[in-house]
Amino acid sequence: MLDAARTIVTRDLRLALRRPSDVATALLFFVIVASLFPLGIGAEPNLLRAVAPGVIWVAALLSSMLSLGRLFAADHADGTLEQMLLGVSPLGVIAAAKVFTHWLVSGLPLVVIAPLIALQYDLPQSLYGTLALSLLLGTPVLSLIGAIGAALTLGLRGGGVLLSLLVLPLYVPVLIMGAGSVDMAAAGLSPQGQLQLLAALLVLAAAFAPWAIAAALRISSE
Repeated sequence: MLDAARTIVTRDLRLALRRPSDVATALLFFVIVASLFPLGIGAEPNLLRAVAPGVIWVAALLSSMLSLGRLFAADHADGTLEQMLLGVSPLGVIAAAKVFTHWLVSGLPLVVIAPLIALQYDLPQSLYGTLALSLLLGTPVLSLIGAIGAALTLGLRGGGVLLSLLVLPLYVPVLIMGAGSVDMAAAGLSPQGQLQLLAALLVLAAAFAPWAIAAALRISSE
């Protein structure tokens, strides 16, 4: 199983490197959306600091959704997904490997660049660690939940709109806890509670989401 997961991760990373425009789209969207808010709401420092956690998290949430539609689409189009369904390796393990690769390509860059985006909002440097940690815990949950929706809407006409309707309500708790942890730290309180809840969501999603994705892929392939 580990060999199969390693092969899937290596393969998907190579495919992503061959299409750098797909990788850059989500990151550029995150940068553009997060950078437009200071221009739109003005240069009031206190206001920018107040809205920074929510804006950065909403931008990260939306940018993570951009690549969800392509998560299984290419494998579905060329017949690779059918081979995965018929293979001896558990489909849940393969799904987990694909989601992990999706996070490496679309989620991890957001975690790295988020402190630079926070400079535009005059966010105190003491909050950068909390912001990055909340994104590090929350973005994998977004990828896992989004992958379930991507699997359920695979091959459907207008699947992008349906995918958004399916996953956005499920993203709300992650958004609230992620932005709330930074707000708590900014208020001088401990963000440990929100971060622990994010970690608990990550553990639950990592344990159950791959098998839900596998079931959704089997349903979509029938």
